[in-house]
This record gives sequence, C-alpha cells and structure tokens, in this order.
Amino acid sequence: MKKISVELSWALIFAAVSLLWMVFERLAGLHDTSIHKHAVFTNLFAIPAVAVYVFALLYKRKYSYNGTMSFRQGLVSGIVITVFVVLLSPLVQLISLQLISPSYLQNMAEYAVSSGIMGVEESAAYFSVRNYVLQSLAGAAMMGVITSLIVALFTRSRTRKQV
Repeated sequence: MKKISVELSWALIFAAVSLLWMVFERLAGLHDTSIHKHAVFTNLFAIPAVAVYVFALLYKRKYSYNGTMSFRQGLVSGIVITVFVVLLSPLVQLISLQLISPSYLQNMAEYAVSSGIMGVEESAAYFSVRNYVLQSLAGAAMMGVITSLIVALFTRSRTRKQV
C-alpha cells in the first residue's frame, strides 16, 4: 500500500480540485443563468487537472525516486493516479450533481431543447445522472492516460551526455 499511497493521495487531491471546480462553475452561473457559456468555460478545467498531474509526478520524482525518475516510472505513476481518479469519479459526479448543483442536469436538458441542440427525449437521456457517471468514467480514463503520457515525458529526469 505504501508504494501507491502517493498516487492515492494525488487522486484524492484531483477529486477535491474537481469538486472545487464544480462549485466555481455553479457560483459563476454556468449551471443556470450563464449555461450557454458552460461548454466553453468547462474546458478550462484542463488547466488545474494537468497541474495536479504535474505536481503529482514532480512530487513522486523528488520523494519516491530521489530526484531521478524515468519516463516509464512517471507513466506508471500517472496511470495509477488515473485508476484511482476513475474509481473516484462516480462519487465526484454524484456529489457534484446531487449536492453542489442539483438542478444542473435539468437546466442543461432544458437549454439543449430550447436552443435546438437536441429533442426532448434525446436531451432527457443524455442529461441523466447515469449517463454523466458513465461519461465521467470514460473521460477520466481517456484523459488520464493521455495526460500521464505527456506529463511523464516532461517530468522525467534527463540524463546529460558526458563530454
């Protein structure tokens, strides 16, 4: 357990950052009055999401690998973080949708219909708790692996050639 305690800790930090982001979105009106801007501004979550992975792998490199971490070690660590993030994502979605912003899905469904993006039935099916939980599982897995690959590349220790 000690080997993966760093990754579990950072996954919990990621979950907390995700919940704080949802609070920010709600307070900014992106879940009701400014819902038409949600699709654009929600993508900015990529910044803190990537930052958590960067800090996690830099921490792992410094404290677990004594300042020297290979790409493979970083990638494995990032993927372990991703596994924990995926496991936590249904809970994060449920907290977000039931406690932080309980009217979000209904507001999104109504907006999708009123703006002509979707029909009533399609909107109701798409903007459901079940669908959002499934999307969070798939999204967390896919984006976590991609982020792990990129961040591991930049946080690995580079060996210097002796001249």
